Amino acid sequence: MKRREHPCRGSGSTGDTSHEGDVGGTAPTPPRGCAGRSARGRAWAELLRLPALFSVPGDALAGTAAAGAPPNARTLLAIGSSLCLYEAGMALNDWADREVDAVERPHRPLPSGRSRPAAALTAACVLTGAGLALAARAGRPALAVAAPLAATVWAYDLTLKHTPAGPVAMGAARGLDLLLGAAAGTGRIRRALPSAALLGTHTLAVTTVSRQEARGGSPLAPLAALATTALLTRLVTHSLASLPEGRREAAAQVLPGPRSARPGRPEPVRRPAAHLTTVLAAAYAATTARPYFHAALNPSPPLTQRAVGAGIRATIPLQATLTARSRGTATALLIAALAPLGARFGKKVSVT
Repeated sequence: MKRREHPCRGSGSTGDTSHEGDVGGTAPTPPRGCAGRSARGRAWAELLRLPALFSVPGDALAGTAAAGAPPNARTLLAIGSSLCLYEAGMALNDWADREVDAVERPHRPLPSGRSRPAAALTAACVLTGAGLALAARAGRPALAVAAPLAATVWAYDLTLKHTPAGPVAMGAARGLDLLLGAAAGTGRIRRALPSAALLGTHTLAVTTVSRQEARGGSPLAPLAALATTALLTRLVTHSLASLPEGRREAAAQVLPGPRSARPGRPEPVRRPAAHLTTVLAAAYAATTARPYFHAALNPSPPLTQRAVGAGIRATIPLQATLTARSRGTATALLIAALAPLGARFGKKVSVT
């Protein structure tokens, strides 16, 4: 029986590079249509920066933990909404910056002609609608957070990105994304506000560095980001431990933590979460310390881009740290497992 070939593989390929009838032993060329589909897929992966998606689910999971609830079906809807709104922002970003990228980054999908501007704008609109629809399925509180999140994403890409308010808007968007998880999980966001502020501050620092990744610039931005990382690491590991035992429960009413925590709970019960928080916080700091330091010593475009990529990847261990800090140990480990996956796919497609 004749062996059927996959339409995107050369006929007769068995792993040997030599084939009868091929000049010089070269492998047969795949059909032109398959090559075209592969190129279009690569262009869309670059346009949407797909490896950065691994930094998104932790927002909703950390928000749910901070609100004091375990993940549930509405949390999954919140994650889906976050993914759609995040990718809408990526597509809209390249559409809005297509003329700037033609000068600074001509290899990007839109200026290089590998993707059409109209397709990127359409994708942004469709993904925004899908994100809002998923948030609505998660409940009115979730939609009440998703709507300003979508507005912030569009305002950043179309108006605020190249203004002094740009980093603040991006930090606000990431903080709202965490609050989306809290709103979907419990319908309330107050207890998740401190975690949202910490995550938003990290994003603000990364965005400030990213503003000079195409041309290079001052070492002040990476130095400030390095100091911010150190400050956030200290805050997430010492906020409860530094309080007297009698005041920890009162602080837990403001700082993220599940409602199941009761006064008088034996301290050893809290130690595993505290140890995990410390380990994850160390991983967060280690992810960014060296790239930020190198960018401060030499703020050239390559080193600055590497620092920005490290800052984006560091979002995952920070999310995991905030979740462990809220005593969501299993969820924190799940979030942390996304980090090596994001790093692996980031080697194939840039996250910046």
